[in-house]
Amino acid sequence: MPLMRDPKTFRSHAWFHGDQYEHLARRAWLRSEGFGQDTFDGRPVIGICNSWSELTNCNAHLRQVAEAVKRGVWAAGGIPLEFPTISLGEMFMKPTTMMFRNLMSMDVEESIAANPIDGVVLLCGCDKTTPAQLMGAASADIPAIMVTGGPMLSGRWNGEPLGSGTDGRRLFEQVRAGRIGEEQWAEVEGCISRSAGHCTVMGTASTMASMAEALGMMLPGGAAIPAVDARRYQLAEASGRRIVAMVSEDLKPSAIMTREALENAVRVDMAIGGSTNAVVHLLALAGRLGIDLKLNDFDRLSRETPFIANVKPSGEFLMEDFYYAGGLPCVMKEILPLLHAAARTVSGKTLADDLAGVEIRNRDIVKRADRPLNAEGGTAVLYGNLAPDGAVIKQTAASPHLLRHRGKAVVFERYEELRARIDDPDLAIDENSVLVLKNAGPRGGPGFPEWGHLPIPAKLLKAGVQDIVRVSDARMSGTSFGTDVLHISPESAAGGPLAAVRTGDEIELNVPERRIDLRIEENAIKRRIEAAPPQPPRYRRGYGKLFLEQVTQAHEGCDFRFLRKDA
Repeated sequence: MPLMRDPKTFRSHAWFHGDQYEHLARRAWLRSEGFGQDTFDGRPVIGICNSWSELTNCNAHLRQVAEAVKRGVWAAGGIPLEFPTISLGEMFMKPTTMMFRNLMSMDVEESIAANPIDGVVLLCGCDKTTPAQLMGAASADIPAIMVTGGPMLSGRWNGEPLGSGTDGRRLFEQVRAGRIGEEQWAEVEGCISRSAGHCTVMGTASTMASMAEALGMMLPGGAAIPAVDARRYQLAEASGRRIVAMVSEDLKPSAIMTREALENAVRVDMAIGGSTNAVVHLLALAGRLGIDLKLNDFDRLSRETPFIANVKPSGEFLMEDFYYAGGLPCVMKEILPLLHAAARTVSGKTLADDLAGVEIRNRDIVKRADRPLNAEGGTAVLYGNLAPDGAVIKQTAASPHLLRHRGKAVVFERYEELRARIDDPDLAIDENSVLVLKNAGPRGGPGFPEWGHLPIPAKLLKAGVQDIVRVSDARMSGTSFGTDVLHISPESAAGGPLAAVRTGDEIELNVPERRIDLRIEENAIKRRIEAAPPQPPRYRRGYGKLFLEQVTQAHEGCDFRFLRKDA
């Protein structure tokens, strides 16, 4: 493809072309890596932003993905230069990867902005790596395209398909109930995670890959390709070719991730029963773009969008099955009348053009919009005196009989207390109780950890209880399931009403009416909050101190105030 722009207008031109010493030095440094003298004459420099790490199993194959991207860049006439950033591994990092999403986004932004890069390919996979890269690329605003790592291969045990995360949690409840023994549990460990790649359910990683595609930042059909499938590498090579053309077209994230694109992503999130974490990440991304997206918008769009993707934890199938059924393009095709079809994507076409040839062949996995799994989307937004600024619940993964519920609170002030006491046989709790965890939000956790899927006490599991209402200011893994009210805002550590809840208080949940209320007098709530002792800061130096000082609440996306476009 002939270049549509004068190469002298490329960002990299100013680094390498001129008559000053530094121009010679920069060219010489690259020649020391084996590049020829005229390699950079008029050719766009493409950065490959790689979050590969052996501490991030989801991203452990991204070196090979990067090689495929390079093939595409070279073939299209560009110069690929790979660079690393922080990588956030969900399984290992403490206190939580969410603590470092904003830091990674800053690393991505500054690495792009400070280097001679004309366009960038973003390589990610694990939960927070995808939103972090999108946020960083939005702030840097040079041509960018995303390639995610894809879901791992599905597991299998006793003839049963296993999805990492969701089925592991389900089986662990059987271990705690005494129904699965040590040897069987060891067998599960050996077969539930079979390859590199992220969780093979519609957890946060799969959801955020889907959000990248729905936003138009990924080539069509890329979100669900299994990590080890050859088509993942074909997608990477095609993305390498495409980013060179995007540089020539000067097609930037700000032209793709518009208000319409964000609304498309929210609707798709609702249609796939996506992770509640997508709410926080899309709100943060909107802030980087200077777009006024609110928590109310999620509920409005959820009420209008059917849930149609039959994938765990809200459905029956796994991401591998979802891909073979056609993946995200089938979902988007089915709800296209609800989407902004004219939104532009990295393909250079409109969303409607991208979906023109899509056929939906497996109605077990992608349901009809007029015969959905649920008439509303996966996530509902709640308000009430317990959550003045909002809370969320994944209603499609909750127990229908608990969506309207009133029960007495059993309160834990901190996560450590919960872990120590939850299986105490003398704990006063039954199936009608409401489990409550405080101090698990952005400041209280700290870092907004995934503690919101509170464990059901072992004595209730042994009695056959499979779900109870749980309320917290924490997040939960997108692979989790149950009647979990999350992201209570403002959080208890910021003086929110959750801080006032005491064991024995009645809490009323009414999801159809979008309410979560503490049934005590408003004056009593105020008095209890005022009487609560101040919490000492968990960090007094370094990044932790910066996080506590600058992080916004859940309903604002938990980004740093100074990173918003309107800061």
